[in-house]
Amino acid sequence: MINELNQDQNRPATPPDVLGTMSAAATKMKDQVTQTTASAKETISEAGRKAVDKINEQRGPAASSLDSAASSLHHTANSVPEGVKSGVDSVASAAHATADKIQATADYVRNNDLNAMMGDVEGLVKRYPGQSLLAAAAVGFLIGRVLRNSN
Repeated sequence: MINELNQDQNRPATPPDVLGTMSAAATKMKDQVTQTTASAKETISEAGRKAVDKINEQRGPAASSLDSAASSLHHTANSVPEGVKSGVDSVASAAHATADKIQATADYVRNNDLNAMMGDVEGLVKRYPGQSLLAAAAVGFLIGRVLRNSN
């Protein structure tokens, strides 16, 4: 009976136990693929969570470094000798303005976690798509130059 031809389809008849075995193997393979996919997704998710946690841990030290830079800039701008001060008032004023911006950046980094910062960046990109593309291209170009020069 196994070797008989099925008259309707011109092929050998397949015993039911072979079909059952093939079906079971296919089901087992599908289950293994599903489990492997789920495991890979979990591993990637865990790596992403760890990266976010590490970045959030570094916010405090980064904000402190920015605070230090702002204080140093304010101190330098204030330490211009009186005799020279009249000629460099605009430079000192620009230094103080820059130090204030650095201080505001430090406060922002200290008060916002990575998810909030990413949301803000997303909002800026949506609001200013052309400028965002230009900025991304410029940053990419600079990174490329740095990497090429370091080799």
